[in-house]
Amino acid sequence: MIKALTLAASLAFLASAALAEPTRAMVRAQAHDAKFIGDHMGGVQVTLVDARTGVVLAKGLTKGGAGDTPLIMKTPRTRGMSIADPSSAGFEAVLDLKQPTFGRVEAVGPVGKPAAAIKVSSTQWILPGRDIIGDGWVLDFPGLVIEPMATVTPGGALQISAKVSLMCGCPIEPDGIWNVDTYKVEAQLMQGDQQVAKAALAYAGQPSQFTGAVAKQASGRYRLRLVAFDTTSSNAGVVEIPLHLR
Repeated sequence: MIKALTLAASLAFLASAALAEPTRAMVRAQAHDAKFIGDHMGGVQVTLVDARTGVVLAKGLTKGGAGDTPLIMKTPRTRGMSIADPSSAGFEAVLDLKQPTFGRVEAVGPVGKPAAAIKVSSTQWILPGRDIIGDGWVLDFPGLVIEPMATVTPGGALQISAKVSLMCGCPIEPDGIWNVDTYKVEAQLMQGDQQVAKAALAYAGQPSQFTGAVAKQASGRYRLRLVAFDTTSSNAGVVEIPLHLR
């Protein structure tokens, strides 16, 4: 009797295990109004979880290139058309699912630009054996990456330069897809909560490079805040660095 029960339990376990189906899930991070976030920007850290239980199903980093610029940014898109190619950055997980799973993706990045990194999450059902491939599960990453530098000139003025790019690292330049004419970059010198000076940064002649200057200030501790935004989209970025002027 005991042997029969043991055999029945074993068969039930094997039958249950056999129901599990490998399911591919491709996750991509796409910069808002731009291309995919991949190796050039350090990728995006992806965690795929069961939204109902909190169990981690898979985690990893998006890897690959930013994608085909003409295909993503210039080609008219029709329903069902894919904009990713085999080289486009993404993270692919193979999940062993026994039943429909309400999945949640949590993605943080760009990993290589921590000052600009944001967290994006999304939920959807994942069905056993129903792969999420092609473009896959695409997450939209709004924002701009700002990489500032400041030096004090011999006359005491604060010379400021900044590299400003899309979250995919895509360049801002004259007559480019991301046209410099639609971007505004401003430096704000803060002391506590008070803005003591500001200056617009102009295009510096090289892709994504902007420059400007703030007049000489009294000695003290400040914060240099740089704000950038695109007037044609919702993309914006803010970064602050501490300064000690002597």
